[in-house]
Amino acid sequence: MTKSDLTFLKSLLETPSPTGFEMPGQRVWAERVRPHAAAVECDAYGSTWAVVEGRTDRVVMLEAHADEIGYMVKHIDENGFLWLDRVGGSDAATGRGRRLQILGDKGVVKGVIGNTAIHLRRDASGSEKVPEVHELWVDVGASEPDEVAKLGIRVGHPAVYQDGPMEMANKRIVSRALDNRIGGYIIAEVLQRVAGAKRKPAFTLVCLNAVQEEVGGHGAVMATYRLKPDVCLCLDVTHATDTPGIEAAKFGKVKLGGGPTLTHGTANHPLVVRRLMDVAEKAELPVQHESSSRFTGTDTDKIFPVRKGVPSALVSLPLRCMHSVVETAHLDDIERTIDLLAGFVSGLDAGDDFHQRLETGGEA
Repeated sequence: MTKSDLTFLKSLLETPSPTGFEMPGQRVWAERVRPHAAAVECDAYGSTWAVVEGRTDRVVMLEAHADEIGYMVKHIDENGFLWLDRVGGSDAATGRGRRLQILGDKGVVKGVIGNTAIHLRRDASGSEKVPEVHELWVDVGASEPDEVAKLGIRVGHPAVYQDGPMEMANKRIVSRALDNRIGGYIIAEVLQRVAGAKRKPAFTLVCLNAVQEEVGGHGAVMATYRLKPDVCLCLDVTHATDTPGIEAAKFGKVKLGGGPTLTHGTANHPLVVRRLMDVAEKAELPVQHESSSRFTGTDTDKIFPVRKGVPSALVSLPLRCMHSVVETAHLDDIERTIDLLAGFVSGLDAGDDFHQRLETGGEA
């Protein structure tokens, strides 16, 4: 990862872009890909894509989601405290005592989610329960609703945690919003590599950074219907299960630093997955494997049934401590994922269709 690459990644991670309010991050992403793309566009809700023209009009789409989890102001009380609702899958159990950025009408307002001292909140038995989201209160330095209003804050404004990126030993990077800002970073890097190759790819490449994945994949559906890809690779994060207290028999075995994962089953087209495995084997890239019994829980579920069906596969980056401010990824996994996706795109031939056949011999 070059200094320029790291600067871009940190800019993506530091730019608040909660679900439904993704455009600040989308502008950072678009600025990065624009010099390498034939076109950069966005739709009505903010899903943004960049195009590298191929030798044919067939389309391979790489998709990630641009939104991050967060909170929203639900109520402002008579003492000037804010009360919250979730945006996406925010974990209220980790919320107390955290610094918050509220995205108000006059810009970012800093606040803290209150943490009543442990001396004052213990019950008679010495035990306590995890707070529910409606029990989280925010102090922005105001004493009454009028002071909150003067800061440019009202009900309906979104918020995210203050925590930004941090590098740790042995090629680890830590931040809030690695889920899935890291996906946007990766597809931007793939686009740059494909655009800089000596020969155009056989398929036109469309890199889509979609909105609103955390609340149902709505952006992916709208954009896929419009862009009509012939094949799609979705990129998201997955749980690295190599930390204490996680049972492999229940959640699978995924190691941080072990390479990207390929998911088998449900939305994942077996011929697309097989091609990814072949690309990884040829390039000597380590990959890990996951199963999907009913659904993937990602935009892949929303993309593959669009129109007549889009042959799709999910590629995932191992991530520790998902949906927290200490999400942790490995730089080697990031680079290997870029290599895998770029290898898939550059290896496509004009005749590849990834359609199942009734004749034998076409199965994964």
